[in-house]
Amino acid sequence: DPPDARMTRHSAKREFYLEGKARKVQPADFAKFDLILAMDRNNFRDLTALTANPEEQAKIKLMCDYCQTRQETEVPDPYYGGGEGFELVLDILEDACSGLLNQFKLS
Repeated sequence: DPPDARMTRHSAKREFYLEGKARKVQPADFAKFDLILAMDRNNFRDLTALTANPEEQAKIKLMCDYCQTRQETEVPDPYYGGGEGFELVLDILEDACSGLLNQFKLS
């Protein structure tokens, strides 16, 4: 599926332009990727169920683990709320992506 139109509008205000399509994570992805990010604990649990071994499980992290200033532990689903929910998600993701980038710079 393409990105949600509301998220596309809100992210464009911050000069983030969303493209592409979503797809389900496949078991083969754990061999293909070094890091797989879950937005919440339910996603984390579902992803863990797809893994074949502890090495694959270690590749799964919560996005909010990378937050530097925000206190959220999960990225909320803004789908059923108003615009403020999409703005909150973008605030969280900006902070978490900055923290993730900083971690890679330090590696």
